[in-house]
Amino acid sequence: MKEKIRIFLDTDLLEKYLLGTASLEETSQVERYIAMYPEVRKTYNELQESLESFAKLHAIKTPEGLKERILERIKSQNVGRRKFMRYAIAASIVAFMFASASYFFWNQNQTLAEENEMVTNEIQLMKNDMKQQLEDLRKQYIVLNNPQTKKYNVKGNSKAKELKAVAYVNPVKKLSYINVAKLPNLPEDQCYQMWAEVNGEMVNLGVIREATNDQKLLALPYAENAIGYITIEPMGGNETPTVENIVANITY
Repeated sequence: MKEKIRIFLDTDLLEKYLLGTASLEETSQVERYIAMYPEVRKTYNELQESLESFAKLHAIKTPEGLKERILERIKSQNVGRRKFMRYAIAASIVAFMFASASYFFWNQNQTLAEENEMVTNEIQLMKNDMKQQLEDLRKQYIVLNNPQTKKYNVKGNSKAKELKAVAYVNPVKKLSYINVAKLPNLPEDQCYQMWAEVNGEMVNLGVIREATNDQKLLALPYAENAIGYITIEPMGGNETPTVENIVANITY
């Protein structure tokens, strides 16, 4: 601590402070040291007395009250500086808090807006899915209960003798469905895949599995004299049917 005080006293900060030429930062440091350390306060008082003696010695005539006015002026300037610093610090804190709060609420609004958009999109997707499911159920009901619907029993060939399915075709409503009731077991690396030949083009209807109940139907593309196929393909399905692995034909 003594070394710290010695270094401070070796500077000209006390002189600058007495002459009113110290910066705000220097003024704050000097006042802090004067208040905290008796050695500094003693040196300050001695310098102040020396300054007064020097002024008296060299002055032609010192106006009465000059000392008080000078000290008062210095004091008022220091007080003004301290007030300014307090106001500046307070203003900076308020500005920082306002900026932080503004960013926080802006960020919250952005997050809420994004979450709201995600929820809205999810709800819309759910509505579309439900609408599609209801439409599909409506069509299935028409096919299954309309007297004009024709039923075609589908059986597998020698490669899948146990395969059983029923195709439902309504030429009036132009709707076609198939219900797969039984599929023979396959190795784990193979699956059954459904195809439909419509207007000379082969349409992939995806991998098929056994129905869990009598109402689980797979939609077929409707066309006059369309032909459907069930093939054995590698697990996951194929992009084109493997002709030599056709296990059932469906003509409707």
